[in-house]
Amino acid sequence: MSFLSLSNIVKTFDQTKAVDQVSIEVQPQSIFGMLGPNGAGKTTLIRIITNILLPDSGTVMLEGQPMNLSRTRLIGYMPEERGLYKKMKVGEELLYLARLRGLSKAEAKQKIEAWMERFDILDWWDKKVEELSKGMQQKIQFISTVVHQPKLIILDEPFSGLDPINTNLIRSEIFRLKSEGATIIFSTHRMEQVEEICEEIALIHQGQKVLEGQVHKLKQQFKKNIFKIGFNGNLPNFEQAPFRILEEKQACLQIQTNPDINPNEILSYLIAQGMTIHSFNEVLPSLNEIFITQVSPLSNE
Repeated sequence: MSFLSLSNIVKTFDQTKAVDQVSIEVQPQSIFGMLGPNGAGKTTLIRIITNILLPDSGTVMLEGQPMNLSRTRLIGYMPEERGLYKKMKVGEELLYLARLRGLSKAEAKQKIEAWMERFDILDWWDKKVEELSKGMQQKIQFISTVVHQPKLIILDEPFSGLDPINTNLIRSEIFRLKSEGATIIFSTHRMEQVEEICEEIALIHQGQKVLEGQVHKLKQQFKKNIFKIGFNGNLPNFEQAPFRILEEKQACLQIQTNPDINPNEILSYLIAQGMTIHSFNEVLPSLNEIFITQVSPLSNE
């Protein structure tokens, strides 16, 4: 059974369909990527999942039960628009937000201090939020999202404003939380980040789900039989070669074959031609390339 199930969700604002018959299945203890450009409908879907908005039609099921206001305590949501109170001190704000999630004051303080020690920011406790950089505020917002140990964590553009070191820190915590049982939805328009983190994705475009599936299977599905070959020496004559050359530069050759040709046949052919091969890799499409391929027909309608 899916941990989170969205079935035929529709949401309209005035005459605009922000979400149009979207169905998504998120498996338990997984990292699920919700991808699409700004304005695609991702945030509207998240607000429906979290019960901030109600759908015009369709259903949201969490752990096999309909989503309602009482079940939102199972969720930790970090929106793209940061919602911290600028004039409050960091420690006071985190305590306040944790208590809203049902933690006692003592339990909240213990968990918050543990997280701040993990991030090496315990000395920020008495700083006002407005004194912190955008990246620092991002870390505080992340703590407020996960401190109550939610079963479902929704992160909307969580790496925005973070430098590479802190990006890696948050990424490591995402993997750790998943290993401890959390299910995570990662929403972004930065598709290269999703390839590093997510196991399954849904591509959203103009309010519609364009594609859904496991990342590695989608890459295999949309591959174009392109191979990158590193070699030493000069190239032989390839007039009878069972492939076509796409690019040649700096001792690197990129070729495309027919789908029915085994890569081992290509490698054997190259060696037989006297080439010294030091690398031979299949080039799989990026999620960004897959997305462009899938939305182009929609854009031309």
